[in-house]
Amino acid sequence: MPRNPDLVLVDGSSYVYRAFHAAPAVARLATSRGEPTGAVLVVINMLNKLIKDFQPRQIAVVFDAPGRTFRDQLFAEYKAQRPGMPEELRAQVPPLLAIIEAQGLPLLREPGVEADDVIGTLACRAARAGQQVLISTGDKDMAQLVSDSITLINTMTDTRLDREAVKLKFDVYPEQIIDYLALIGDNIDNIPGIDKVGPKTAAKLLSQYGSLDGLIAHLAEVPGRVGENLRAGLDTLELSRRLATIRTDLDLTVSPQELTPKPADVAKLRELYQRLELRGLLRQLEAGEAAAQPQSALPAPAAESAAIEHHYETITTWEGFERWKSALAAAELVALDIETTSRDYMRAEIVGISFSVAPGAAAYVPLAHLYPGVPDQLPRAEVLAQLKELLEDPRRAKVGHDLKYVAHVLAHSGISLQGMRFDTMLESYVWNSVATNHEMDSDAQRYLGVHTLNYTDLTGKGAKQISFDQVPVDRAAEYACEHTAATLRLHHALWSQLTSLPQLARLYEEIEQPLVPVLLAMEQHGVLIDREQLRLQSREFSRQLQELLLQAHREAGHEFNIDSPRQLQQILFERLQLPVRRRTPTGQPSTAEDVLEDLAASYALPRLVLEYRALAKLKSTYTDKLPELVEERTGRIHTSYAQAVAATGRLSSLDPNLQNIPIRHPEGRRIRKAFIAAPGSLLLAADYSQIELRIMAHLSGDESLRTAFAEERDVHQATAAEVFGVELEAVSADQRRTAKVINFGLIYGMSPFGLARNLGIERNAAQQYVERYFQRYPGVRRFMEDTRVQARELGFVETVFGRRLYLPDIRSGNPQLRQYAERAAINAPMQGTAADIIKRAMISVHDWCVREQAPARLIMQVHDELVLEVRADAVEAVAAAVREHMLNAATLSVPLRVDVGSGANWDEAH
Repeated sequence: MPRNPDLVLVDGSSYVYRAFHAAPAVARLATSRGEPTGAVLVVINMLNKLIKDFQPRQIAVVFDAPGRTFRDQLFAEYKAQRPGMPEELRAQVPPLLAIIEAQGLPLLREPGVEADDVIGTLACRAARAGQQVLISTGDKDMAQLVSDSITLINTMTDTRLDREAVKLKFDVYPEQIIDYLALIGDNIDNIPGIDKVGPKTAAKLLSQYGSLDGLIAHLAEVPGRVGENLRAGLDTLELSRRLATIRTDLDLTVSPQELTPKPADVAKLRELYQRLELRGLLRQLEAGEAAAQPQSALPAPAAESAAIEHHYETITTWEGFERWKSALAAAELVALDIETTSRDYMRAEIVGISFSVAPGAAAYVPLAHLYPGVPDQLPRAEVLAQLKELLEDPRRAKVGHDLKYVAHVLAHSGISLQGMRFDTMLESYVWNSVATNHEMDSDAQRYLGVHTLNYTDLTGKGAKQISFDQVPVDRAAEYACEHTAATLRLHHALWSQLTSLPQLARLYEEIEQPLVPVLLAMEQHGVLIDREQLRLQSREFSRQLQELLLQAHREAGHEFNIDSPRQLQQILFERLQLPVRRRTPTGQPSTAEDVLEDLAASYALPRLVLEYRALAKLKSTYTDKLPELVEERTGRIHTSYAQAVAATGRLSSLDPNLQNIPIRHPEGRRIRKAFIAAPGSLLLAADYSQIELRIMAHLSGDESLRTAFAEERDVHQATAAEVFGVELEAVSADQRRTAKVINFGLIYGMSPFGLARNLGIERNAAQQYVERYFQRYPGVRRFMEDTRVQARELGFVETVFGRRLYLPDIRSGNPQLRQYAERAAINAPMQGTAADIIKRAMISVHDWCVREQAPARLIMQVHDELVLEVRADAVEAVAAAVREHMLNAATLSVPLRVDVGSGANWDEAH
């Protein structure tokens, strides 16, 4: 694997059968009452080991759902020969599923398809998003999913299958596995295949003809009995191929990013382990609570007692509403939440609203439940009209979990939510950004010891999931009241912890909470794009892709599949005899992207392949997709800025992601041309220059670095002069570029080895560059060494503004994890401080625009850049004010610099 997996997908159905059949002695284990438990024990042990070994941030355990699948409809005899599940194994499935859920692991069972199809869809989605995926299975069919981003592991044999390992095992590559399975068939699944065509013959045929389609096109050439059988079985080949194909296009309701483990329900696990007499797992559970704490001593507020009396009320009469309205008016702090039809804030409609004003006391007002037989509800418009004054009163403090979303939805009903004093999602994030995923269920479990109802407990999952307006009122009331009451308790628990560390309370009060209305306004306003220009670019990209493909074929000497790593490997290293820069673990020449980049400097074909892939990604991700995301009511794109995601404090842009549009690629810059200003306006872009290097100068106190910035010298040029031993004026453009890599690489914790690979030089030369760098900037070396020591001693590092960045693996026994944490310890204070500064700048600029009624408004934040839409005749004055507010967002020992530009579109503004 290139790195630890971002997502682990477990083939639960495969686990169960292997656990039952692999160890007969274990399979016979049972409780004193005769209840079988062997498979449960083996599967849970396998899962626990997998999680311990890979520590995934995202994971799912996938089982086959009961009932027929689409393959049964394709072929009535599908799996007809497979014996039914033994009764002693069937009895173990329910308790096994209960344990997995109690462990907090996402558990998926999708009707109408097999677990393989769910895994295939999630794996491919994650891979397309740039994630590394590990699939834990013993099923050979899964080999068809293997790619540079997807690897299989068989935990029974502790073997992995990457691309080269698939070739070694089956003598075909992953992209040929479906055709391979169609040819050989499968007795267990009753896939027909071709008579007398076994694994060796299938591999030989596919090696000769490339694919099943290529083989079919040349069937007349295949001699002997094999040829006769192929021609006779031609009608079943396509059926076999369809049965063997794992679907990767399911319309799942869950995305890979949502597969975050929740805190374990320890009480439930204890009850299950005791009932099943799994004493070893029970001992691990009891010992594990202390042992499971990260070695860096991450903070954890003392959990309140979950056993608190509660009074939940469903309000369906005006008398009850008036009573609660009076309680809300008298309360010092009101916990607030709404239930809606969608998580998309632009489309969500209010279904109900809930409040809590005292621990354990909460009320739910159902407003728009729509199922047959629904009880009477108060009219939505009238209820909201009566709450409007209270909700818009800035003096009445509110608390919620993700109040920005609540404010968005209320805005659709003409209510401008004010008094957003506390947000428990942000309190959790400020307290410890890496402790949980900051969702309500996780926070309540971690900080209160409360296991709250989950959204899907009410709505279900998959194709049968219902919207919240279909949830029975009594169940909806229980869910809403429980969450709102937990929000109030959670605030008290977290706020007492934050105020015990005043710098964290200040960070919350001065940065994170004041940023909420800023992001709210930006998201509501949206960004204007030229859809026709993007469509035109897509058509042009299609033509360019075709031309690149033709050029690549000419360079190769024949047509080939440009997306096939195996074919590319054969052409580059066998046909064209290009030098092998690196080999895979199995000894094959590597075609990884960094290898192609290295070769592209000297050879045409690798350059063409890289250009093709980059352009294809731009087309599919941006020019094709962005026009589809325009909200018809506003004519604009409305992203979501997530505050509680990145551990360093950086904002994340989601649905769509506007922060990853590439600008180094000229075609990427063209995409920015489609981001336009409204008639009579211009876009203004204001960007902090080299902010992380300036923060390094401030934190390290290095005099040479501080002087260079104070005198506004070219830092990269100065570093180049020192590293290459030349006069400042004699530094070449290439030397400056190398120095830039060194400057940024070292503050990101890059080693001499990494620097050598990045620059394409010998390691000894890179080591000399590093030594010369630290000779010029000795304060930087001291800062790095001191920071590593502090991180190991305390388990965290801090930004200039007191944000704590915890490093759970800083004392890990795993050298790879520990080294990664040490690199993060150097970079996190820079990234975190830069995140804090841009947030402070956003608050200041937004407040100025509102206060001065300036003809300008913030519309985007991208890394260290702010983008505003400004009335054309006010650009000069707004530019001066924005620069001033950004410069004053922080006071460092070196000056900040802000570059400002404007234009009719985003690209021109640079």
